Amino acid sequence: MPSLPAAAITTLTLFGIRPGHWRWGLAQMGTMPPRLKQTEGLQFFKLLGSGKGRVFSLTPDFYLYGLIAVWENETTADQFLNHSAVIKEYDVHCHERWTVKLQALKAHGLWDGQAPFVPTADIKNTSGQMAVLTRAAINLRALPAFWKYGKETSKALDAAPGLVAAVGLGELPFVRQATFSIWESEQHMVQYAYKNAHHQQVIRKTRQDNWYSEELFARFRVISAAGSWKGRNPLAI
Repeated sequence: MPSLPAAAITTLTLFGIRPGHWRWGLAQMGTMPPRLKQTEGLQFFKLLGSGKGRVFSLTPDFYLYGLIAVWENETTADQFLNHSAVIKEYDVHCHERWTVKLQALKAHGLWDGQAPFVPTADIKNTSGQMAVLTRAAINLRALPAFWKYGKETSKALDAAPGLVAAVGLGELPFVRQATFSIWESEQHMVQYAYKNAHHQQVIRKTRQDNWYSEELFARFRVISAAGSWKGRNPLAI
């Protein structure tokens, strides 16, 4: 894998909580953010819960959590991931941990009023695996429609050619949702995003019916991944 330049890097870490430790995992949603705010080199972060479905689910999964973070550079990210007290504490309560490193290629929209993912201007080559993050704050009146179409969207995503891995994450149950997916190539991602009939229908509905009060879309180059998620590293060859 190529090394990163001294520029901002995004990481997504998934934590698989040990059986019987779910109360600890749930508690971190409230107690961990103040500690993360003190982390050197951490520019932006969100600690996220998940659902039991592949992407969209009304049933929470108390055994899987995510941390998406933007770092000043790869060195500060590695320092946190390899040596911090926060990660050591998570490792006590987790049976697995998986982290993917990413470089932002394109991004538009806001997350709680911020634009956290700044594209790397000197990246021209977009060959290789591609990651996509979509995040939305859903208007309350649009919740029934969002979840109705969300089930079908999850099925369409599952069947999409070139999908390597996908997970649904959220800040608040039902109303602040995010989807993270990894694709074999940019071509596979574009094929799903712009040519899948169901996905296009959902995009039209979000615009016509004003589903979201805030949304964000970001595309990343996948740099590397380490650890395990559901017993394996989905990016391992």
